[in-house]
Amino acid sequence: MKLLLSNISRHFLDTLPPKQFRQVVTTVFRLLTEPYPHDSKQLKGYSYYRVDIKEYRIVYDVNDDEVYRQLKRILL
Repeated sequence: MKLLLSNISRHFLDTLPPKQFRQVVTTVFRLLTEPYPHDSKQLKGYSYYRVDIKEYRIVYDVNDDEVYRQLKRILL
């Protein structure tokens, strides 16, 4: 899976204190392996999902075609 971050997201991560940075980055990497965790919610009317981390929220999109391609490689 690929992780694409906007410039605004990168700048935001640079401004976080170390503890919050670790929490957010850990969650982002977890989303790479498990894109639909039990605590994620789909935004109404959009294809985006969200995960809350204390006072922060990650809004993300999953390219299902890529997920299915990787699963196909694993299963074959």
